[in-house]
Amino acid sequence: MPPNTVLPSDTFSSPPSSEVASHEQDVPDTLSQKQIIVVGLGMVACSFIEKILDYDETKQYQIRVFSEEPEVAYNRVGLTQYFSHCNVEQQLMQPRAWYTDNQVQVELGDPVEEIDSESKRVRTRLSGWVYYDILVLATGSSAALPPGVTLDKYGGVFVYRTLQDLKDIMAWSKREHVTQASVVGGGLLGLEAAKAAKDLGLQVSIYERSDRLMARQLDGDASRVLEAEIEKLGLKSFIGDCPMELEGDEELNLKSFKLASGDTHSSQMAIYAIGIRPRDNLSQTTPQLKRATRGGFEVNDCLETSIPNVFAIGECASHHDMVYGLVAPGYDMAEVVARNLTTRLNQSRKAGFRGADMSTKLKLLGVHVASFGDCFPDENKTQPLTYRDPFSGVYKKYIFTKDGKKLLGGMMVGDTDDYSKLLSLVRSGKRLQAPPSELILGVQGNDTVQSADALPDDTQICSCNNVTKGHIRKIIKEKKCENVNQVKCFSKAGTGCGGCLPQVQEIFEGEMKASGQVISHSLCAHFKYSRQELFTIGQLKELKTFDDFIQHAGAEGVLVTTTEVGCEVCKPAIASILAGLWNEHILNPGLRPLQDTNDRYLANIQRGGLYSIVPRIAAGEVTPQKLGVIASVAQEYNLYTKITGAQRIDIMGARKEDLPDIWEKLVDAGFESGHAYGKSLRAVKSCVGTAWCRYGQQDSVGFAIQLENRYKGIRSPHKLKGGVSGCIRECAEAQGKDFGLIATDKGYNVYVCGNGGSKPKHAELLVPDVSEELAIKYLDRFLMYYIMTADKLTRTARWLEKMEGGIHYLRKIVVEDHLGIADQLEKQMAKLIDAYQCEWTTVVRDPTRRKHFDAFVNTDERDTVIEMIDERGQRRPADWPKELPPMKKLTRDEKEGQVSVVNDKNSWLSVGSTDLFPMDEGKVVRIGNVQIAVFHTRNKWYATQNMCPHKRALVLASGLLGNGPSHTPYVSCPMHKKNFDLATGDCMVPGEEEKYKLETFDVKVESDQVYLSVPSIKELDETLGSGRTIIQRGMSKPAIVSMQDAPSCGTAGNGCGDKTLEW
Repeated sequence: MPPNTVLPSDTFSSPPSSEVASHEQDVPDTLSQKQIIVVGLGMVACSFIEKILDYDETKQYQIRVFSEEPEVAYNRVGLTQYFSHCNVEQQLMQPRAWYTDNQVQVELGDPVEEIDSESKRVRTRLSGWVYYDILVLATGSSAALPPGVTLDKYGGVFVYRTLQDLKDIMAWSKREHVTQASVVGGGLLGLEAAKAAKDLGLQVSIYERSDRLMARQLDGDASRVLEAEIEKLGLKSFIGDCPMELEGDEELNLKSFKLASGDTHSSQMAIYAIGIRPRDNLSQTTPQLKRATRGGFEVNDCLETSIPNVFAIGECASHHDMVYGLVAPGYDMAEVVARNLTTRLNQSRKAGFRGADMSTKLKLLGVHVASFGDCFPDENKTQPLTYRDPFSGVYKKYIFTKDGKKLLGGMMVGDTDDYSKLLSLVRSGKRLQAPPSELILGVQGNDTVQSADALPDDTQICSCNNVTKGHIRKIIKEKKCENVNQVKCFSKAGTGCGGCLPQVQEIFEGEMKASGQVISHSLCAHFKYSRQELFTIGQLKELKTFDDFIQHAGAEGVLVTTTEVGCEVCKPAIASILAGLWNEHILNPGLRPLQDTNDRYLANIQRGGLYSIVPRIAAGEVTPQKLGVIASVAQEYNLYTKITGAQRIDIMGARKEDLPDIWEKLVDAGFESGHAYGKSLRAVKSCVGTAWCRYGQQDSVGFAIQLENRYKGIRSPHKLKGGVSGCIRECAEAQGKDFGLIATDKGYNVYVCGNGGSKPKHAELLVPDVSEELAIKYLDRFLMYYIMTADKLTRTARWLEKMEGGIHYLRKIVVEDHLGIADQLEKQMAKLIDAYQCEWTTVVRDPTRRKHFDAFVNTDERDTVIEMIDERGQRRPADWPKELPPMKKLTRDEKEGQVSVVNDKNSWLSVGSTDLFPMDEGKVVRIGNVQIAVFHTRNKWYATQNMCPHKRALVLASGLLGNGPSHTPYVSCPMHKKNFDLATGDCMVPGEEEKYKLETFDVKVESDQVYLSVPSIKELDETLGSGRTIIQRGMSKPAIVSMQDAPSCGTAGNGCGDKTLEW
C-alpha cells in the first residue's frame, strides 16, 4: 500500500484540522458550492477534473480528490519514458501547483475505503468521514498476477504498473548479479516492459502464453513480423510457453523458473504484464455498489453506478460487462460525466457513453504497430488484403467488405503512416472511391488517402488522448497558437507516445495557411531559402563567404551594401554551412563575425562573462600526467573544476584574456580543443570494454577513441554526442546519443538519432552486427547526410522525427544507398576530416589571433567582471539576484536625448586606431573604471555601455551584430539574446522597452583614430563603473524560479532568447 506523502503546504490545499472532528462541520452549506469527491488520481481522473474546470462556468462545484498513490496524476501511457529522464515532474499530467492554482484539494496516500450512500459521505483512511454531493470513482486497475505468484516471495519479481514499480525495477537492475530479465506477457504492456528492461542493459526474454504477441491487435502473420523485428534488437521471445513455477536462491532472490513446457530458464528478474484487474474493492465494503460479473463497478450509459450521484469512469468501470484497458475510452467517460454535471445538467437529453473504438497506434521497442476498426471479423462476410515485406519488416492487412467498396478495419506493423487516414475511412463508413489495392500500396495523388490537413474534423488524430482534428483546429483558433508546442500544450495531442506529431504539424500549418499566414521555411528575413537549400546552393556554387550567400541566395531587397546585413539567426547558420562545406578555421577574418559568442572565443560563456575550458579527452581515457597538467592549470588560475557527463573535465571561471595562455599550457601537454563550445562533436563516451570488463564483447574504448578522433572538429547543425558500449549492459548509454554503438559477439549494433537533454529520445537501430570498418562507413554517410539536410539548431532526434519514412527511409539512404549519393557523402566527410586542425593550437601559435582575446583594445589593465565566492573548496560566481535595482542614468540633454557634454575641449576621447576595431564586430575600451563597447558596422560606428543591464554582465561587445526590418543595427546580448538598438540603446524585446536601456555615445573617426564623446571620468564611473555595477554577493537573496514563471528574452517575445533560436 503506497505510503502517505506530505507535500508542501503551498502546493496543495489542505483540509481544516477540525474537519473530521464533527459530523456537522463536514456537511456542505446548501448555499455554497457543491462538493465533488474524486476517488483516485490517474490520467482519467485528471482529465475529468480538467473538463469540470473548463465546463463549470458558474463555479457551482468544488473538487476534492483522495488518492492512494503518493504522487499526483502522471502519464502511464508513456511510463517507459521515465527511464530516460528519471524526472517525476516530466511525467506529471499537470504540475503539482496546477491543483492549488485551480482550488482543487488533493489528499495523497489517503484512499477511500467505504461509501455511506444514505448519508452521502465516504470514509478515507486518514481523513475519516467526508461528505459529497457528487462522487466520481476513478480507482483504475491493478496489475494481474497468475495464481500462486506473489511479489513478496522472491526478490526480483515485479509488475509494470506504477512509478514505484519502475523505481523498484531500476534499483534491482543495478545489482551486480542481475543480467537477465524475463517479461511475462506479450501484449502492449509486456512489450513496453521489455523495452524498459532492455534500456536498463539487461538480456531480455518475452514469454507469451497465447499463440502470438499482441493477440488482441495482431493476427499470426503480423505477430511473426513483429517478433522478427524484436529479435533484431537482441530480444528473445517464447510463444505459447510461460513460467509456471519460480525458483529462488538461498537469499530468496529469483534464480530461475520452470516453463509449462518443462524447460528451466535462468533469470534474476521477472516482470509480469499479463493484464489488469479493475480496482473495485469498494464494492466489498459498500454492498449497494454493484459489481459486474467480470469485475468493475457496473455503470449505465451515463456512467452512473447502482448508487445515486455516484459515477465510475476509466478502468474501474464496467460498461455492458466490458472493462476498457486503454486511456482513450476513459477520457470519453470523463467527458460524458463532466458534461452531464455542467452544460447538460438541466437538459433532459444527457450525454451517453456508447462504448469505445479500441483502435490504437503505438511504437513498441522501436517498431510501429497499429490496429483499427474490426481486426478480426467474420471471414465469411469480409475480404482481407495483405501486404508483407520481410526485408523492411512491414506488414499490412486491411479488411474490406466482400465487394471491396468499404474499409472495415486492419492492422499494421512497421509502417503506420496512414493510420489516421484509414481510421477516418472506417469510422465514416463511406464507400471507397478507388480500388482497395491503392490503399495498401500507399499510392499517392488520389482522393482516398489525404494529408492530415484534408481529413474530416471527426478524425481521431491522437489515439493516446482521443483528440480529434476538429478539436485541434478549435484550439489553434481559440488559443491563437503560434507553434506546434502550444498546440500540444492546449490540446494534449502528441503528449502521449508522440506518434501523431507529424499530423498535428500538418493541421497546424493548414490552419495557418487558411488564416492567411504564410508558412515559410526560409532561414530568416535575410534569406529566401531553408538551411538545406542554402547548403546545396553553397556546395554547387562553391560559396565561401557570408556576402557570397547574400548575393546568390539573399531575400528580395537584401543586398551587400554599406548597411549592416544579417542577424543572430542567419549568421551562425551560414557559419555552420561554411564549416560543413570547407571546414576552415572559424576565427579566420571573414568567418569570425558570423560566430556566436561561444565559437567566437572558442569557449562557453558562463555567468558574469567568464568562460569554461574543456580539453578533449577521447573516450574518457587520460593519463595521470595529463590529469596533473589540468590540476596545475586550474590551481594556477584559481579555476573551478568538475567532471562532466561526457567523461571530460570542465574547467570553469577563466577570463577571456587568459584563455590563450591557459590553452598554450594544455596544448604543450598534448591536449586538443574539446569543442564544448561548438555545434560539433562533443565527445564519444565509452565503457572500459574488453580491456577491463568481464562482460565486454569488444574493445569499446579503442573504437570510441577512433571515432572521436575521426569526427572531432566537424561542425553540424547542432551538437553531436556519441557512445560505444562494450556489451549489452550499455554502460556508455550509447542509445541516448546522436550515434551509438553496442558491441555484440559479431561486431556492433549501430544506433542513430538519440539524445538526452530536455527532450530525451532513444536512438533507433540503423544496422545490426557490423564490423568496425562498416560501422565507420555508415556513420560517415549518416553524419554527412545530417549535416547537409537538417534545419538550423536541429538535433538528430528531431531531424529523424521530421523525416518522411523515419528510420526506414534513413536506412535506405545510409545502408542501401537508395539515392545513389553514398560516394558523395563519404567523399565530403573525408574532405572535412582531412581539413581538421585543432582550433586552439592554431590560435596559441599565432600572435595576431591571440590579440583577439584581449580584454581591452586601449589598455592591458584587468577588470573584475563578477564577484567570486568560496563554496565547497572552490570559487564560483556570486548568485544572480531575482530582481536588480535599475542602473543609474547619465545626464542627458532633454531636447537631443544625448549624453551631456562636460565641455567641448574634453568631450572627445581617443580610444585607438581604426585597425584595432574589426568590421562587423565589437571591441571594448576601458575609460577609468568603465567599459564601453565600440561597434564597427559596414558604414557607421556605434558605442554603448558594455554591460547588459539584464544580468549586469560585461559582454555586449561579444554579441552578434544584426539589422532589423527597418535596417536599424542592433547587438544581440550573448548571455540571453536580448537585442539592443545600437543607435538609441533601446531594448527591442516587446514589453521590456522601458525596463532595459543602454547608454550610448557618439563616435567619430579622424585620421584613422577613433574618438568617443563621453562625459567626465567621474560621472562615467559613478554611473557605469564596474566596481559599482557588477553582480556582488549580498545584492539580494538568490531566488529559485519555476520554468513557468521564468522571464525570457529576445526580440520575438518576453523571454530568454528569441524563440526562433531554440537554444
